[in-house]
Amino acid sequence: MATFLYRLGRLAFRRRRLFLMLWIAVLAAVGIGAMSSTGSTSDSFTLPGTQSQKAIDLLQKEFPQASASGATARVVFEAPSGQKLTSTANKAEITSLVAELKASPQVASVSDPFTSGLVSKSGSIAYTQVSYKVAKSDVGSAAHEVLNKVAAEGEKAGLTVSMGGDAVEDKAASKAAELIGLAVAAVVLVITFGSLIAAGLPLLTAILGVGVAVMCITIATSFVDMASAASTLALMLGLAVAIDYALFIVSRYRNEIRDGHDPEEAAGRALGTAGSAVVFAGLTVIIALAGLSVIGIKMLTSMGLASAFAVAVAVLIALTLLPAMLGFTGTRIMKAKLLSRRMHALEERGEGEATGVRWARFVTRNPVKVLAVAVIGLGLLTIPAMSLRLALPDDSMKSPDSTQRVAYDTLSKGFGPGFNGPLTVVVDARDSKDPKAAAADAVARIKKLPDVATVRDAAFNEAGDVALIGAIPKSAPSSQATKDLVKDIRAQSGTLHKDTGADLMVTGTTAVNIDVSSKLGQALIPYLAIVVGLALVLLLLVFRSILVPLKAALGFLLSVGATLGVVVAVFQWGWLKGLFGIQETAPIVSVLPILLIGVVFGLAMDYEVFLVTRMREEYVHGAEPTQAIVQGFKHSARVVTAAAIIMISVFSGFLLDDVALIKSIGLGLGSAVFFDAFVVRMTIVPAVMTLLGRRAWALPKWLDRVMPNVDVEGEKLRQALAAEETSTAPEPVFAGVPAGGHQGSDHHAAPSVLTNGSGTDASDTTGFTSPLPRHHRGRIPGLPGLGQRRANEGDAAPSADTAEPKATPPRGLRNKLFRKS
Repeated sequence: MATFLYRLGRLAFRRRRLFLMLWIAVLAAVGIGAMSSTGSTSDSFTLPGTQSQKAIDLLQKEFPQASASGATARVVFEAPSGQKLTSTANKAEITSLVAELKASPQVASVSDPFTSGLVSKSGSIAYTQVSYKVAKSDVGSAAHEVLNKVAAEGEKAGLTVSMGGDAVEDKAASKAAELIGLAVAAVVLVITFGSLIAAGLPLLTAILGVGVAVMCITIATSFVDMASAASTLALMLGLAVAIDYALFIVSRYRNEIRDGHDPEEAAGRALGTAGSAVVFAGLTVIIALAGLSVIGIKMLTSMGLASAFAVAVAVLIALTLLPAMLGFTGTRIMKAKLLSRRMHALEERGEGEATGVRWARFVTRNPVKVLAVAVIGLGLLTIPAMSLRLALPDDSMKSPDSTQRVAYDTLSKGFGPGFNGPLTVVVDARDSKDPKAAAADAVARIKKLPDVATVRDAAFNEAGDVALIGAIPKSAPSSQATKDLVKDIRAQSGTLHKDTGADLMVTGTTAVNIDVSSKLGQALIPYLAIVVGLALVLLLLVFRSILVPLKAALGFLLSVGATLGVVVAVFQWGWLKGLFGIQETAPIVSVLPILLIGVVFGLAMDYEVFLVTRMREEYVHGAEPTQAIVQGFKHSARVVTAAAIIMISVFSGFLLDDVALIKSIGLGLGSAVFFDAFVVRMTIVPAVMTLLGRRAWALPKWLDRVMPNVDVEGEKLRQALAAEETSTAPEPVFAGVPAGGHQGSDHHAAPSVLTNGSGTDASDTTGFTSPLPRHHRGRIPGLPGLGQRRANEGDAAPSADTAEPKATPPRGLRNKLFRKS
């Protein structure tokens, strides 16, 4: 793979205009397709095999007028202080508003609060239930305009009018999070590279890639059902990983330039090494996200596949467009005018030691102590996760000033919290000898159950063999008491069927949410096993080691446990809730743990691949295990840190949102990246690798023989390039020294080969040539920064004082070599 990517990088560099035009053409094509797309998104849950879904299917058949799968809205009226809604003026106003709602487009039914018992005992609060013939995503603008008009007219008449339900439009989502993430990413990239060109390339390619991905997802809505959150998640993840992948490749390209390679050669080598890591890191993310489809919930499947597609586009952009853009920048990307004085001294003159290297040395000197502190700390943070409770979001999680939240609180005040989560009980009496008696028996059984506020009499279908019963709990929809009530009602089905031949089922929004949360909770362990298992196989191929992938997976479990603990402590227990602007504690959104596992596992393996691949590269080239760890940090720690800070900034921007759901996602993902990048990958990983030593890279011989060698660290590529350079290098001739040798300390001819102490060529070349001309200060013309330093260091070594830095062989010969490979 490294050889293929090397050739691809050079090709894209040479044919940069063609590659750029191809991507612009793709962007234009999908843009036209997206603008002409007529598809729409949906957030409806379909849970085949669950009782709530069976009841919905039966209602659609037997009660088409009930619009079981249609959108709903609750319009809540509250009288001015000291007045009642039953007064003549207020009652007339509400009656008029209800009539307007009945005449609204797409409406199936509207309840009258005064004839349906929907007025509170105090007479100050009432509501009407509006059911639509179509699903939430299909409610048209005309219907929304009627709802807004009714609210405005009621307010004008002195009433307080608020609306809840899925048919009510949310406020347009703020783009502040994305803008903050991009701004922080730009700052971090400038600090990392010290160059506006180097910082701008990752942002430019990431924005283009995300644009292509999101517009393709928009086109897909015309052919498949897509969740409304799919494009948002794809945007967030696609932007984050695209910046990260470009960051690693650009950083490697700059290193290759410093090593003395010309820009085209540097682009090929950067793609052959860092590009291989990008491919496998992207595959782990794609596996984790696509694995959401095994849960069996269409909404999550669409979110996972859409996000996986965005990551795939990010990988393609990094492997094709990015090297083409490097062709336009050439060596100008090396101008680091914005570096701090310390970083300039470190990078250009080799003075001092990077923070990452100092940290790596500290960890490798104290591996047991560091490992114990990190593991115990993450373990303590995991404790709150033991009390995790799951629920789907409802209007109680909306921002305090939203109309949905006002409606929810007003109903709770006037009727009790259970009115926000009514239960729909279906009696299937098609096999019963007396359907009416069966329905009456069901009503009596439900009334005897605890936590039941009211039960409405049964309403039958035209055939008279299926009944609909409304039950109002005393507790809030997301409470444990309501979950227990649903369970108790369903438990009555067995005895009811035995006595009357009828079946009892519970559905409605509350019951569906309970079923979804239950299914998601049950799917956590199988999903985790599938994702971790597939990724372990992939990491086994990448690192050719058994212990390294196992360590990566165990570290991920620690970071996810700590993250869930933090989320539970803040949103469920209420710790520091004032700091995050949380009004009330509530169960954790049921989709959050699954999303955390999928998203964070993929991102965690990104850092694992980028950091440990460089360690393996150093180890393969002959470094001792501990030294390989330090060298891996020297080359990768800075860019991994920058990538993690960018990720954390993007996710943490969502903490500024007013909605508790968005806050929990932002805190969860931000905390997960922090724990995994800084505690697990940059603390636990080097400590464990130090303790394992050479055993970390051990692989049984039989497994080594059967496994394909994907060469992610580019060792085969380096050998091929070194062999080619040897075959094309001119034979050295020195004054007074025979060809093929130089005069050693004993005045005998000695071979001159620059090695790293392990018998391999430390500068990736096995030959030597005459030295380059130098200025009077000892600098080699045209060789920047680190290359100058390495050349000067070579002068001090007795075996290298005649060695010449790498020279790029003729292009035709190189292309011929790699066509054969």
